[in-house]
Amino acid sequence: MSDEIKVEVVYAGTETQQLVGLMLSRGARVRDAIEKSGIATHFPDDDLDALEVGVWGRIATRDDLLENGDRVEIYRPLAMDPREARRRLAAAGETMASSDKP
Repeated sequence: MSDEIKVEVVYAGTETQQLVGLMLSRGARVRDAIEKSGIATHFPDDDLDALEVGVWGRIATRDDLLENGDRVEIYRPLAMDPREARRRLAAAGETMASSDKP
C-alpha cells in the first residue's frame, strides 16, 4: 500500500474553472487538498473558505478523510434555483436545450 494518494480539486467560478491534480499523504483531509492545490489563488475575489465542499458530488466537511482517486469539489452558490430557471423558460415557451442555442 502506497503512502500517497492521488486526488483532484475542482472549482468553477463565474467565468472560468480550475481543476488541479495532486498527490497527498495518506490520511489527508479535504482541507489539506484545497490548501495544497493553491486553487484559491486563481479566484482571489471568491471566499472559498465560506463555500460548501463535496467529494464526488456528496456534501463533505473539510475534516473528512480522502481516499485515492477522490475528487474534491468546491461549490459556489447557484445564481438561480434550477427549477425556477425551468419555470421561467417554460413561461417564455422555451426549454433548457433551446435557450442554449445562439
